[in-house]
Amino acid sequence: MNVHGTVAEGFEPVRDAFARNFTALGERGAAVAVYRDGRKVVDLWGGTRDVDDTAGTEPWRRGTAQVVRSATKGVAAAVPLLLHRRGELDLDAPVGEYWPEFKAHGKERVLVRHVLNHRAGLPVLDRPLTPEDALDPLRGPAAVAAQSPVWEPGTDHGYHALTYGWLLDELVRRVTGGRGAGQWIADEIARPLGLDLWVGLPAAEEAAGRAGRVGRLDDPDPSEPGNGPRLRPKRAVTAAYEDPDSLTRRAFAAITPFPDQNDPVYRAAALPAANGIATADGLARFYAALIGEVDGVTRDVRLFDRATMELARAEESAGPDRVLVVGTRFGLGYMLHGSASPFLGPGSFGHPGRGGSLGFADPETGIALGYVTNGFRKTVTADPRAQALVRAVRASLARGPS
Repeated sequence: MNVHGTVAEGFEPVRDAFARNFTALGERGAAVAVYRDGRKVVDLWGGTRDVDDTAGTEPWRRGTAQVVRSATKGVAAAVPLLLHRRGELDLDAPVGEYWPEFKAHGKERVLVRHVLNHRAGLPVLDRPLTPEDALDPLRGPAAVAAQSPVWEPGTDHGYHALTYGWLLDELVRRVTGGRGAGQWIADEIARPLGLDLWVGLPAAEEAAGRAGRVGRLDDPDPSEPGNGPRLRPKRAVTAAYEDPDSLTRRAFAAITPFPDQNDPVYRAAALPAANGIATADGLARFYAALIGEVDGVTRDVRLFDRATMELARAEESAGPDRVLVVGTRFGLGYMLHGSASPFLGPGSFGHPGRGGSLGFADPETGIALGYVTNGFRKTVTADPRAQALVRAVRASLARGPS
């Protein structure tokens, strides 16, 4: 397996782990980037840009982007937090103050912060949206506005797998006078930082073939040498995913059937919960700018000041998750380090994407990591390939330069 790119002295374990993901864990195409104190120290890629050999065997190149699924949520969360820093959005105001139609059906007490910390009580839709409706910027928010909470808002937490995107997007539109989260990210985040990152892939980037094709990967055979034991989910988790009436199944089925993630129409839409497209460098560089300065297009850029960063990673929700069933921890829009989603250390914050991708920052070490893949596995919050890279970064920091 040919691994391309560079690593700074001391970060060789990351290259070794990345290569082993291909040889032992069935990786087909992927990239990883790591920044430390605003400087890129890892930039690696390998495999093919498309997961399916029948679609072609063109190699993954520097700049290949992929759908990152729920890793999009961490990028989108920066928008309301930056609007709050500018004094345009009150995190403790009722959502209905900005979005009057939302107040219906017992949602008067849903606060803006409940949207970000997954305490709004709105992880499901009683009437799932079709793919066509889901991609319409008006119909998704209208469906959430018509939904009744499934628990008293603010009293408990549960992962809003898809509804998070419509809630956040409509809030941003109401506050900005019509500019959705995808456009806001393009104007205020991606462009100043020079990020290859989009929530709504522009037609020119689609035509240029920037994004590879994603798909499902089978788990590696645990009987093969070096693959290790296959981790079995807890019985309660398995039962929740198998039960069509569970909050778990219903949350992930808010769009039924789920759209083809390789369809240009899907990739052009803006779903801030699920369909961001990024390079590993774009994702890592974004997180680097949340915790410190990085070189931007025209000047050094830092997205979060210290107060906003601390706000993002302060624990808002913790314990048994009513949707994911396992224990989860959330700040405002970001997952926090924990058993369900291990990052680098206790102060880390970020967001995984279901089946593989990961982006996070660790202010204490100055590390920001982005990992993207074209092969999705059954994992939800802690993919073995991503975790191998996190462990390798930890080992590199412990070892230091040789």
